[in-house]
Amino acid sequence: MKTQYLLASLAVASVAFAMPAFAADSAQDFVDKAAVGGKFEVDSSQIALDKAQDQRIKDFAQMMIRDHGAANAKLEAVAGQQKLKVPPALDAKHQGDLDKLKNAQAPIDPAYVDAQRKAHDEAVKLFEDYASGGDNAALKTFAQETVGTLKMHQQTIEKIAAGQDAVTGATTPAAKTDNTANAAALVPGANSFTEAQAKSRIEDAGYSNVSKLTKDDQGIWRGQAAKGGENLNVGLDYQGNVVAASK
Repeated sequence: MKTQYLLASLAVASVAFAMPAFAADSAQDFVDKAAVGGKFEVDSSQIALDKAQDQRIKDFAQMMIRDHGAANAKLEAVAGQQKLKVPPALDAKHQGDLDKLKNAQAPIDPAYVDAQRKAHDEAVKLFEDYASGGDNAALKTFAQETVGTLKMHQQTIEKIAAGQDAVTGATTPAAKTDNTANAAALVPGANSFTEAQAKSRIEDAGYSNVSKLTKDDQGIWRGQAAKGGENLNVGLDYQGNVVAASK
């Protein structure tokens, strides 16, 4: 019943959020759009932590605050090095969308999910386009390093919107093997997680003593960790799935 309510409400909420063209014409244009989009992700997610009802959505919002907060800080640093200005506030469109969430009566789950779906459609397109054809090498590298995380966010929010179990950071069940994490449960692909981010993601899934992380040729971070008194081999794919097997 809750899933049906969410899906039905999303159809109504989608009318409220407009989706502009979101390609960058220059380095400064990319900085403007990436910074505004990233700030909207953080600000809207802070509202969702207080006013959303579904725990999956609260977990997703927490991930947005963490990941986009880090990306925003990195963008500001790179832009500063390139003598480019980072806008200090949201533009009118994003501020209007944020105000709708602020003023909406709780729970705001459908409106927040719809806003995040559109925001990530915009962000993935913006970063993909700039990663392939950007006019500033440093910003192009930043886009290339960040787009994988944005795609993972996009996939997660789409699963939530569809009513699937997509709790952020949840451990993917896997059959135990002798010495390695179950590769069949991990998705190969370009992995933009840094070692520190991979460690944090694995810890968020309930593991401790994460160590010896290395990224293999399939883009899978692999290492060792402990959980429930057991030492395990763990793997993390580009989608954020965490898989473990006994050592």
